[in-house]
Amino acid sequence: MSVFSAPNFLFLQNFLQTEKEMDQYPITLFHDGNCPICRLDVANLRSRDAAGRLAFIDIAAPAFNPDQYGMTQAAFAEQIRAQLPDGTWITGMEVFRRAYRAVGLGWVIAATEWGPLRAPADTLYRLFARHRPAISKRFGFLFEGLEAIHVKRRANACRSGRCGISNEH
Repeated sequence: MSVFSAPNFLFLQNFLQTEKEMDQYPITLFHDGNCPICRLDVANLRSRDAAGRLAFIDIAAPAFNPDQYGMTQAAFAEQIRAQLPDGTWITGMEVFRRAYRAVGLGWVIAATEWGPLRAPADTLYRLFARHRPAISKRFGFLFEGLEAIHVKRRANACRSGRCGISNEH
């Protein structure tokens, strides 16, 4: 089967249509600031969000009140959630798909949109989310090390005037 066969073309067409539909910003991501894996991913997304398409709320912050959103703290901790401007909630891999597209990294996660890979990707995320606290506890030091490297690189880029990140980050 060639790269330009109908199924591959339809995948690309669906990806482009999805990109077109993503003009609904900002997307508010609810993340766990106590989770080193989550912090690393949020730092990456923040550093690439020059267009301001994403907003971030730390569910581990003392001021966070889940009642304000009609949910429990446990529901927020269960899996990543995001709210669209129209109030619609999305969860799991769909949050990552939209967030990565919002910062120009849709190609990184595009395969998870493809029919045969979508369900397994969604299932793997749910499995990861269920075990995230244990994974963070066991391997958190690795992600904290990567986060420190990321912060150092961004700081160096900003000192040289190449980052375009506001001081709020």
